[in-house]
Amino acid sequence: MTSPTQVWAHRGASGYAPENTLPAFELALDQGAEGVEFDVQLSRDGALVVIHDETLDRTTDGTGRVVGHALAELRALDASGGDADYAGVRIPTLDEVLALLAPQRLRINIELKNSVEPYPGLEEKVLASVAEHGLADRVVLSSFADASVRRLRELAPEIELAMLYTRPEARPWRRATLLGAQGFHPPARLVPARLWVRLAHAAGMAVRPWIVNNPAQLATMFRWQVDAVFTDTPDVALALRSAS
Repeated sequence: MTSPTQVWAHRGASGYAPENTLPAFELALDQGAEGVEFDVQLSRDGALVVIHDETLDRTTDGTGRVVGHALAELRALDASGGDADYAGVRIPTLDEVLALLAPQRLRINIELKNSVEPYPGLEEKVLASVAEHGLADRVVLSSFADASVRRLRELAPEIELAMLYTRPEARPWRRATLLGAQGFHPPARLVPARLWVRLAHAAGMAVRPWIVNNPAQLATMFRWQVDAVFTDTPDVALALRSAS
């Protein structure tokens, strides 16, 4: 029997709490998400911080590049994204997030945000943190940067990797295979048909589309049996899956 499509919380339960913050991850756990996805970058002084944009302006009360600030400066910012219910919430470190998630049994997708900022050494630092928390068998590491996926494969052949992309590809599993990845994460709009998903599975690839919030699109992804969906509202997705 085929396993049901898993529900992975995109930047935590970011439909309800500020994205990539501890409250968003805690809420994802409370809602029963089977996986959590988040983004990692480096501060100016080399600390691993969990934030999506390469700049601070959208999600914090700061401004400028993430890498242009030391960890202490980043930690002083309000990362509530203007949500008064979460005023004062901070940008978390990778260590804080992994410490929260480690006692749980859910999957953990760490996206390395190194397709805009090069972040030399990011792969090594992330792998060291994953090893420190004993999570090598539960993480998926992903990146839009092909060179980073290749580097991760060289450094940690035991870790599951996934390729990210945003432009149409007829057979993305071919490039993913060449990179040494075990899966790929496309925008949901670029998942064309159930047969396409089956071809990816036949090539040994996991298919996890993002960001799937619309109920009709969620139902389609469940019916096509993708491996997981990234969603901002894991409670909605789980309820829909139970009802289908």
